[in-house]
Amino acid sequence: MVTVSTLAALAVDGLAFGASLALLGVGITLVYGLGEVLNLAIGTFAVMAAIAAALLLDSGVGLPIAILAGLVFVGIFGLFIDRTLLSLVYRSEGEERILLGIFTTLGLTVLLEGILVNYVSSRYSLPLNIAPIDVGTTVVTGTSVLSIVVAAVVLAVLFLFLNRTFLGKATRTIFQDERGARLVGINPRKIRTLVFVLSALVAGLAGVLVAARSNVNVASGFQFTTFALIVSIVGGVRSLVGAVVAGLFLGLVNTMANFFVGSYFATIILFGTAIVVLLVRPEVMSS
Repeated sequence: MVTVSTLAALAVDGLAFGASLALLGVGITLVYGLGEVLNLAIGTFAVMAAIAAALLLDSGVGLPIAILAGLVFVGIFGLFIDRTLLSLVYRSEGEERILLGIFTTLGLTVLLEGILVNYVSSRYSLPLNIAPIDVGTTVVTGTSVLSIVVAAVVLAVLFLFLNRTFLGKATRTIFQDERGARLVGINPRKIRTLVFVLSALVAGLAGVLVAARSNVNVASGFQFTTFALIVSIVGGVRSLVGAVVAGLFLGLVNTMANFFVGSYFATIILFGTAIVVLLVRPEVMSS
């Protein structure tokens, strides 16, 4: 029989996993909502940050510096991709841009995974060595609690940036009316570059948080991208708040299902839950 304390501990782990899903969902929603580019390489960005940090940690670099360097690396790489490959994508418009973006980022994913498999084929982790936390009669994983706190802080800062700063308001203006943004002197291309780098950093953080709780390898990138797409779609495609809520909810569902029925059926349940949500809330597809 499963005790209440076990369910509480599972809920914390589920929220920690959901926090990573929320970060991935926000990352993919930012880019699609602003530039109508579906970044299918976002999972690979997450893996790259985690692996870079783990490699630095293994070479003797301190954990905080290794994590920061991993995030900086993926941010710079995201900037490079935006100014090269995505410059070609943004020349097109409408459905053509969406399809070209899918083709380009999918090709980038295949290329990056091929390179990574040949050079970093093992599993990597970032053990934080945080002691379990006693909450009454329940013992919860310290790393999970830290993951929730870090994700919450980062998401709060991101939302404050979008709602309180000039650049954030400029970003929201482009979301709502690109032509109007141009008329008031806002350069959409520069804002898109900023947002793409932010999305790469957010995805990188998601990868780091996952690596802090479990192992990450090159193949994890595809799974991360799949989760990001599910979260973004269930959350409303263009809604950042929806992506956060969907990520937390699906993280809980996946963790509980994984505990009770195993990982294979957990994946089926995750997809099934997403489909049910879309059937109950069909308006998310047109948000």
